[in-house]
Amino acid sequence: MNDFQEIADRVEIEALRGEFTDAAMMRDRARLAALFTPDGVLRMPNVPVELIGREEIRTGGERLQSQWDFFVQNSHPGTIRIDGDTATGRTYMQEIARVLDGRSGLNFAIYHDTYRRTPEGWKFTERVYEVRYVDTTPLRGSAPGPDAQGHGSGKPEDAGRAPGTIEADASATGAADDFGAPASVERLDRAVAALRANGFTAELLDDAAAARARVRDLIPEGAGVFTGASETLRLSGIARDIETGDRYQAIRPRVLTMDRATEFDRIRRLVATPDVFVASVAAVTETGSLVIASGSGSQLPASAGGAARAIWVVGAQKVVPDLNSALRRVEEHALPLETARAQAVYGQPSAVNRLLVLNAEPQPGRGTVLLLREAIGF
Repeated sequence: MNDFQEIADRVEIEALRGEFTDAAMMRDRARLAALFTPDGVLRMPNVPVELIGREEIRTGGERLQSQWDFFVQNSHPGTIRIDGDTATGRTYMQEIARVLDGRSGLNFAIYHDTYRRTPEGWKFTERVYEVRYVDTTPLRGSAPGPDAQGHGSGKPEDAGRAPGTIEADASATGAADDFGAPASVERLDRAVAALRANGFTAELLDDAAAARARVRDLIPEGAGVFTGASETLRLSGIARDIETGDRYQAIRPRVLTMDRATEFDRIRRLVATPDVFVASVAAVTETGSLVIASGSGSQLPASAGGAARAIWVVGAQKVVPDLNSALRRVEEHALPLETARAQAVYGQPSAVNRLLVLNAEPQPGRGTVLLLREAIGF
């Protein structure tokens, strides 16, 4: 390899590392995933997280970023060693972050990298994230702007205030700009107790990974399973678990291949009366009700009673005090996010054409709510 080629390769690899930091900061997970080879791996043993392939890197990253209040990443150039069409290197990282439950910190870390030359240019084949220093002292600053979370401004009147106090107080009021923040432990406990009193089976789980494992335990092999369209199911990997492989009779992939004009009635029956329906909801009230919004209404019969069994996986940010707050959450928070997604995928906005409120489950054991301590989905 001549000197000019090696210089060009070094410049391109350095640009690749800078693109990674920019994509992370801009929360552009699709762009970040495209920086890896199709079989690329992102490993973070200290978290712990291992994401294999572009799709896992994208969805796993989206799940992590959904927990951020703010995140700032600075990268510093390290070594690059080129060996033909492969290379290795290190990138030094400094990061500050706060997640929506109020935890925050500063860390210094190293990315241990391997790269490969491809027809599209140099790509990561592996990034391994090694943390060298962590400081979890609460950060007193905040992200400026109208959408900033209230975690303390650094002004004298904020001195001595526990991190997350302002957020927790505002969250209890159900204010619109708090509909994305996880509910407190006390509110989660109240919601679970109320759901159980209303006849639902309710479980409080740590995170989406725990829900993913629990869903697998709850659904018998061979069952006909319909998965509702849900960011929670997509980001957690639950939809992929159900809709790929041969463990279940997955209904959604089957329906997507059917002709809606000639097979509409058959589609209607398949999605309305599955053995098991798995989905999420727009809101859970602390009085034990589930609120489900829909544009077409196709998912509502299964939730209402058509499915022999229903499982709803719900992020902590969806817990609200009462039904009025739940309806506001649908209109002010969930609908704008779903409209943005629908515009990108279908080229048209979403709408709340139908609403279903489940105040109780009269059939013992039919409805299970897996409520998470982390925020995920809309």
